Amino acid sequence: MAPHLLITGATGFIGGRVAAAAASAEEPARVRLLARRLPTDPAESAGSGVETVLGDLRHPDSLRRACEGTDVLIHCASAIGGDAEQARAVNDEGTRALVAAAVAAGATRIVSLSTASVHGRGPFRAAAPGTLPLAPGSATSRTRAAGERHVLEAGGTVLRPHLVYGTGDRQLIPGVVRLLAALPAPLDGGASLHSLIDVDSLAGALLGAALSSATEPGPYYVQHPEPVPVGALLAAAEDLLTHRTGKSRGAAVDIAAARALLADVPFAQHHLDMLATDHWFADDRPWRELGCDPGPGFAVDFADHLPWYRGLLGGS
Repeated sequence: MAPHLLITGATGFIGGRVAAAAASAEEPARVRLLARRLPTDPAESAGSGVETVLGDLRHPDSLRRACEGTDVLIHCASAIGGDAEQARAVNDEGTRALVAAAVAAGATRIVSLSTASVHGRGPFRAAAPGTLPLAPGSATSRTRAAGERHVLEAGGTVLRPHLVYGTGDRQLIPGVVRLLAALPAPLDGGASLHSLIDVDSLAGALLGAALSSATEPGPYYVQHPEPVPVGALLAAAEDLLTHRTGKSRGAAVDIAAARALLADVPFAQHHLDMLATDHWFADDRPWRELGCDPGPGFAVDFADHLPWYRGLLGGS
């Protein structure tokens, strides 16, 4: 019998791609989406035969109803940014209630999307699973680390990407473009290396972890095997900025100069701290053991998403 999947966060950037992948998978599965509202437009549906049920991570009774009959839970919902209380209610307590409901319903596998930010700021260079302590530096990361604990204590699997890009991204690349727009010239980010993953490859890994018999309990890093030099990431964002403004800019400024120029801009300092530091995680298990495809890599995959980014950010 086809497994019955429950997917949370299916209206979000990553969860939406997981829902679409599950609905179109070659191996049949019954797909149920947990949502805080029912879709009013058929175009919002992930596919035919997909059931959407009402529920909220802050309301345990709704989670118990949603989990009835579920074999596999793929948990992609989270509160990112916002206030600390909302993050705690959704990422920590909400995940605890969801996991409890899934276990009570007889789910045999729980896969949860987390973030490598639970380890805090690097430098991390070819960091292998099990080698880094948890050291979250924000309310979002602290509560997501707490949510991980509930999943792991139930024998579940946690996937930790670092930077995720692609169609639907309103944080990573738009944030870097915003940083560059605040500077009078391009940014020379130095020689740091970063783990990135295309959103479709990440969705495939989440679905693969949910369905593969080779999936192990515990945390996985999910990144493209080849880390991306910070210069390549910045060049992609600079090209988007130039496309929007129609103006090329002069000689690049380095990280130290950028820090001084943007000393009073908190979001910019956060981005500069991240870009200046290695965040490279090494874990080939999703691709070697679960039969998932990491894609060709940043240069090729990013080009596929250019229409989305240009439409979002504007320009001729």
